[in-house]
Amino acid sequence: MKTAGKIGTAVAGLAVVGGAALGIPHLVGKDGKAATEQRLQAKPGTNPSPTASTPVGAKPFTLVGTGDIIPYPSIVQRATDDSAEKGGYDFRKILAGVKPIVSAADLAICHHEIPYGRPGGPYTGYPLFKAPHQLADALKDAGYDSCSTASNHTLDDGYDGLVRVLDNLDRVGVRHVGSARSAEEAKAPALLEAGGAKVAQLDYTYGTNGIPLPSDKPWAVNLIDPDRIVADARAARAAGANVVVLSVHWGSEWQTAPDQQQLDPAKALTASRGADGLPDIDLILGTHNHVPQPYEKINGTWVVYGMGDQVASFYEADKARGNMSSIPRFTFAPSAAHPGRWEVAKAEYLTQYSDMRQPFRVVCASCDSGSTDSTYTAVDREVTKAVMSRGAAEQGLTRATK
Repeated sequence: MKTAGKIGTAVAGLAVVGGAALGIPHLVGKDGKAATEQRLQAKPGTNPSPTASTPVGAKPFTLVGTGDIIPYPSIVQRATDDSAEKGGYDFRKILAGVKPIVSAADLAICHHEIPYGRPGGPYTGYPLFKAPHQLADALKDAGYDSCSTASNHTLDDGYDGLVRVLDNLDRVGVRHVGSARSAEEAKAPALLEAGGAKVAQLDYTYGTNGIPLPSDKPWAVNLIDPDRIVADARAARAAGANVVVLSVHWGSEWQTAPDQQQLDPAKALTASRGADGLPDIDLILGTHNHVPQPYEKINGTWVVYGMGDQVASFYEADKARGNMSSIPRFTFAPSAAHPGRWEVAKAEYLTQYSDMRQPFRVVCASCDSGSTDSTYTAVDREVTKAVMSRGAAEQGLTRATK
């Protein structure tokens, strides 16, 4: 049995922030309504057995994830052009092509890469991003339930930019985890509900591009600390979470193959077990790399090393892969052998493309297997090659077309 201490040793060299007991999250379902509150009482470093039981009427549910949303200036301009309001920003049409996939899932998770600027701008691109807050409205419209918000760009506009993102996600009713406005908020996962299961989402990043955390707010962004990740997952289990999903911002940009700062923690975290011998983490969804990376089942748990950017606009020929990504879709079903737990019963992926041909749109490249668009066919082939490059097909992963 792996202990938190052993995991910390296995991935020494990653950024570390001290762990903390979790706070008081809300359960939110697809309808956006808050359910009962419950305090997560497990202490970091403990190894409790889950207290959850399988509820009457429990059933399978689907969970999809999508990669980094990075509104470069050209995308912000597209949102301006798409807006019916003069001076407005409408990102809904950009995401309309993948809305059927996102909204059809029982749970949908995005990765919110960048901060919001002040209303009215200015809005900027690399290296310090600032986007219009109307992006939050489009994420809600597309059907997202929760977004991870810890990334190397979270502090691009300081603590104020971080707050604007969380305030606006709250405004539209999308949960979030990874950055925080208070120490208590930093302790709480995003808790969701589907199929009778309570699903806890955790989120951490490797760093913030050298921008220091506010000295009086060291909890503002969750940094990768394997000991804390395990402690937080176990605390969620002790509070009744049936499924724990880990979102993590890691790895090397523009590299299809996962690096050691992905491989080592993925192996250690998926090997971590509670006192009942069951996994602490049920699924890992990676971001940051800009390009689609492999899927792999490790110690019985699916790891998506990197989904790639969902919304991007790379014009350079050598960065064309930065406009390609995958959409993982996992069906969780109640475990017959372990009451109170859900297991992955089906693992799928779809391929996605930020199509820069006018008007700019994000599309599902694999959704029309008979597409006459050679660009989508090429994207589908390229993404599939990356996704399957570590043997995922033999482990049960299949490509979906709708």
